[in-house]
Amino acid sequence: MSNSQETRAASWALIGVLVGFALPVCLCACVALAPLALLSASFSSVTGPALGNVVTTTSVERVQISGPSTGPTVAVVSINGPIVSGSAGQFDLSGVSIAASRDIIRILEEVATDEAVKALLLFVDSPGGSVIGSDEIYHALKTKVRVPIVVYMGSTAASGGYYVSMAGKHIVAHPNTLTGSIGVISEFTNIEGLYEKLGLKSIVIKSGEFKDFGNPTSPFTEEDRKLWQAVIDETYEQFIRIVAEGRGLSVERVRALADGRPLTGRQALEAKLVDELGYFEDAVRKAAELGGIEGEPRVVEYRKQTPFSSLLGVRVARWVLIALGVPESALLPQQGLQYR
Repeated sequence: MSNSQETRAASWALIGVLVGFALPVCLCACVALAPLALLSASFSSVTGPALGNVVTTTSVERVQISGPSTGPTVAVVSINGPIVSGSAGQFDLSGVSIAASRDIIRILEEVATDEAVKALLLFVDSPGGSVIGSDEIYHALKTKVRVPIVVYMGSTAASGGYYVSMAGKHIVAHPNTLTGSIGVISEFTNIEGLYEKLGLKSIVIKSGEFKDFGNPTSPFTEEDRKLWQAVIDETYEQFIRIVAEGRGLSVERVRALADGRPLTGRQALEAKLVDELGYFEDAVRKAAELGGIEGEPRVVEYRKQTPFSSLLGVRVARWVLIALGVPESALLPQQGLQYR
């Protein structure tokens, strides 16, 4: 073997050793970092008397979309994906965008500190979600934002997505937006029949008649149904009042539309549930007008920034957790009463 051949063979042998060493190290790093990611996502959303307010590394970043580099600003804040109460944490491990109320409120607080902001453009693309999360976002928009709010509806602004839109002074919908779907829903799964087929029986010891309410292995009685229907009806009435107030319509008029039906942007305009059909640029124009901005406005998006997730990557963390045997359903946010 010549010297050159020996050199090449030695080089390939060295590369093989390095690759053989690097692969296990990378795998171990992923295995070690994945639980940390999951823990940080869970821990960052924890608050309470025992722990106090846990400070996360989540921050807010500003990304300029258009217009001058300085001057009067239209701030853009997105409600993107299913609405949940609390924080999505540092990782959205489901791989799906989530509109977490605490994260949205943190962004709105940041917007409120910027004196250059003269109007807020709320970009809603959400099928709805948590009743509490929707109301928390709506309340923050009404109490923390001191500038005019214009809503632009993307592909979907339904149920909880429509609920949060009621904080807007003016609503622009795309002609093909799906919106409306005003109502409340809650689902229970009962596996009592399956237990019987398997020869299994659940024994429940309880302190009161309704303490095992919703137990999947116990009968869902007529009394249970009446109890939960009363909860649904109360929440539904709140939704109707919010829409009536936000749109300047009578409660009776809203109730006639609030049977859960989805509407296109065109249908919503006819029903007076939105103010205008158009595009994002039209919403920017209206926001600048209401904010008293002359000339081209500076348009800046305010959004959540998570340094750790930017470093590791959301999808990598999700892939590693699934590889470790974590079911995909466990990575999705779980909520109870739903505006959807």
